[in-house]
Amino acid sequence: MHQQPVQNFYQQIAANRRQSLFLVFILTALLGVFGFVIGFALSGVWQGAVIALAIAVLISALLASLSYFSGDSLVLTASAAREVNPTSAPQLMNVIQELAIAADIPMPRVYVINDTAPNAFATGRDPRHASIAITSGLLEKLDREELQGVIGHELSHVRNLDTRFELLVATLVGSIALLADFFLRFTFWGGMSNRRGRDNDSGGGGMAIVFMLIGLVLAIVAPIVAGLVQLAVSRQREFLADASSVELTRNPYGLERALAKIAGDREVLEVANRATQHLYFVNPIKKWEERSSGLMATHPPIVERINRLRALTGEGPMDPQSTAALAGLD
Repeated sequence: MHQQPVQNFYQQIAANRRQSLFLVFILTALLGVFGFVIGFALSGVWQGAVIALAIAVLISALLASLSYFSGDSLVLTASAAREVNPTSAPQLMNVIQELAIAADIPMPRVYVINDTAPNAFATGRDPRHASIAITSGLLEKLDREELQGVIGHELSHVRNLDTRFELLVATLVGSIALLADFFLRFTFWGGMSNRRGRDNDSGGGGMAIVFMLIGLVLAIVAPIVAGLVQLAVSRQREFLADASSVELTRNPYGLERALAKIAGDREVLEVANRATQHLYFVNPIKKWEERSSGLMATHPPIVERINRLRALTGEGPMDPQSTAALAGLD
């Protein structure tokens, strides 16, 4: 059998963190450049550009604050999740408690979603305010080792502050989209002609016209680029959580089996939508659904996730038949 070079989970964790931070840097730079360009295009002076940049940062901070304090409760309510305790879900609570101890984080609040499609997600701004939601289908269809792999993955999101990290990314993307919408509406309602008239009256302003054109291009391109970067960040954090789960459980095989089993399940998670799909263990929106979008996939392919787990043990990648079968389901 073909053997892959063994890669330990610490190497995978470090690599994924570096890639995620680089992607956030790209988003931050894009927001800064876009705000500066819009400010100069509208004012014609460098001071205006700096003021616009400051406003863009302020908008991002306000959006982040709103999501930071209320985002988790909104997601849990939208998912029809009900809180459980050791009496109503003893095995589940036992697994979560033992892995929370291994991760050295407080016990999160635990919720169950009454849906037969197997899946799970974590939410909350930090480990002290974390919640984990698991579908009833996950409890019914996975054995204990597989359940440990999934819970380890979700607790890793909590420990790695992925929910806070993705909140930052979502805020940056939302701010870029708001700036783009504002600028396009401004130019549509005569901003370009008014700007040109004022520049002609003052006998200059050619640079402002150039910045106006650059701003129009960015208003169209920046939200698309930001969305793609957001998806890339989400995928990197999934790889990071997989590697971190193995660190907690010391068992890549349970997580590998869970990935394959959940990917092969054909039941649809009704409460999931495009706004919440990035939170789940695997993408809850199946390829064959009308609401699916391959270009905007929030998760890495299941085959790639499994093969990265196999790299931890030196086991060969999935055989072509299994790869084709899972690729068609993911």
